[in-house]
Amino acid sequence: MSPREPRVTPVRLDDLRPTQMTVGYREVEQKRESWRQKSDQSAQTFLGDHMIPVLKGPKDKLFVIDHHHLARALIDDGVTDVLTTVVADLSHLTKEEFWTFADNRTWCHPYNEDGVRCDFSDLPNKITDLKDDPYRSLSGALRRSGGYAKDTTPFAEFTWADFLRRRIKAKLVETDFDAALAKSLKLAQCDLARHLPGWSGPCS
Repeated sequence: MSPREPRVTPVRLDDLRPTQMTVGYREVEQKRESWRQKSDQSAQTFLGDHMIPVLKGPKDKLFVIDHHHLARALIDDGVTDVLTTVVADLSHLTKEEFWTFADNRTWCHPYNEDGVRCDFSDLPNKITDLKDDPYRSLSGALRRSGGYAKDTTPFAEFTWADFLRRRIKAKLVETDFDAALAKSLKLAQCDLARHLPGWSGPCS
């Protein structure tokens, strides 16, 4: 596998393809708020320090493998171009081979907003087509609240989201996010969550 290779030439965000089906819209909005607070100089520095990691796939299309929330936030705030880092050049593969390899390397997450695995053909073609998974927002808020530690396991936040999805009703997440977060904090400290990435153990 070749080392990551930064692309000096900016890439249009509209041309980037996602490798997952959802994001948490609350998470996206938080990133938008953070972005709006940056000065022009700090914004440019931020973009230089947060290049989007991508795979070069069939027909030289670029597939995002991280920072989907950031990419969506930038698009929603009117940013058109970003710098990318090519993690792997897989442009010689067929579409089927590409997705099989990406799946085996945990570079994609073809699960919908209900936590159901879908076919690779169901993955959206554009970042703006990513649907909202409220439980992904809940798992992100849970981590920031100290419910679990940041972990390098791929899609760790989605793993926590699926755990919470099975134990907290969607209505509560929708109507009283703070109450859902409080319930999540209790669940995160219980033994049922011990298998999850970043689990911090029970709280005495």
